[in-house]
Amino acid sequence: MIDIGFSKLLILGGIALVVIGPERLPRVARMAGTLLGRAQRYVADVKAEVNRSIELEELSKVKRQFDAAAQDVHQSIVGAAQEAEAGLHPSWSPDSPDNGLGTPLPYRPPRKNWRLRRTAVPHWYKQRHGVHHHVQSGAARVARFRPPRRTSHL
Repeated sequence: MIDIGFSKLLILGGIALVVIGPERLPRVARMAGTLLGRAQRYVADVKAEVNRSIELEELSKVKRQFDAAAQDVHQSIVGAAQEAEAGLHPSWSPDSPDNGLGTPLPYRPPRKNWRLRRTAVPHWYKQRHGVHHHVQSGAARVARFRPPRRTSHL
């Protein structure tokens, strides 16, 4: 880097004042400042682009390493599953329709009684938690829980 101190700047300013003249010096100084600012912005943009490209290369390298590790784990899991499947009894393979005893199971249609109403809540749950199964009107409920009448004999 060029080491420019205050004394050197004063000497440069004096030379510029003599060469350029006092009338045009402010315009030239303003133009030099704008050109210097543009140059600094250009250098900063180039630095940022280089940093971005370096970070992108590092991220792609990490991604490749992660993908390789994931592929290794996948291969080991698939290999272990294939070994376990091969070690099972041959009749338990997904291709054979038997029950493991050598005889295939006959098809039985599901038993459905369409006359019975099926609910989402099981009957034993309703009994355990005191859920009412019979519907009772409001008037019947009031009549059921009304205290008995007292007849007064005076």
